Amino acid sequence: MSLLVKASQADRQIVQVTPASAGWRFVGFSAYRLSPGASPDAGLDLFFADREMCVVVLTGKVSIEAGGQRWSAIGDRNSVFDDVSPYALYAPPGTKVRVTAAGTGAPAEVAVCDAPATGLYPMRMIEPSQVKASVRGQGANTRYVRDILPQTETAESLLVVEVRTPSGHSSSYPPHKHDNDNIPLESSLEETYYHRLNPPQGFAFQRVYTDERDIDESLAVEDHDVVMVPRGYHPVVVPYGYDSYYLNVMAGPKRVWHFKNDPAHEWMLAAR
Repeated sequence: MSLLVKASQADRQIVQVTPASAGWRFVGFSAYRLSPGASPDAGLDLFFADREMCVVVLTGKVSIEAGGQRWSAIGDRNSVFDDVSPYALYAPPGTKVRVTAAGTGAPAEVAVCDAPATGLYPMRMIEPSQVKASVRGQGANTRYVRDILPQTETAESLLVVEVRTPSGHSSSYPPHKHDNDNIPLESSLEETYYHRLNPPQGFAFQRVYTDERDIDESLAVEDHDVVMVPRGYHPVVVPYGYDSYYLNVMAGPKRVWHFKNDPAHEWMLAAR
């Protein structure tokens, strides 16, 4: 089975990964286009009996109804490449969520991240002002990170982060992995990468490989594609002329992110 999940360029459901389709235990991910107006594609109903979810407003404006509350016309981005943090709703298991496009122009785009949970934490809206922004790397390894649902914020399983990588840069680099339950040196987390490219006809490359090379895939990803990372190292390289965005969803038996760099490539950190 390929680790690349190709996107639909026209359907309301852009892409979907479930534990069953991925052959793993924890991470679920889907992305949707919500058309403005009264069309059947304007609204999206979400419900998980035994999974928490994080609904990320990627682009456009939406209204969200959940748990007896309503947020109207939220969303400040025309593009995921705008230098603005997103809105995101955290909802525990058993929460009925309805998302409706609220704009008048292009469709809104939302991501739905889900993972197992028992309902320990209440629903909350994550405002853009609460999303920590940071810069990682240097030189042609520089990328821009926004922590939507990091381990410092309450959730049972989910970790959600978005990364913008400039043209000609590498990302998730040096190659690192988190597939071994050996905390604090490394934690075991499944992961999805939801890729966007600017301009959208672009492409990027992602390799997923293990030390033993029982997994070794080099993937050409296009706009809206998903790469599944069940284990192994997973660097991304962006060709000149195109900018990269990806939304990461991670979950595993313990909600903590510790990673191990590939020893063969760790020399570059000491060479700074």
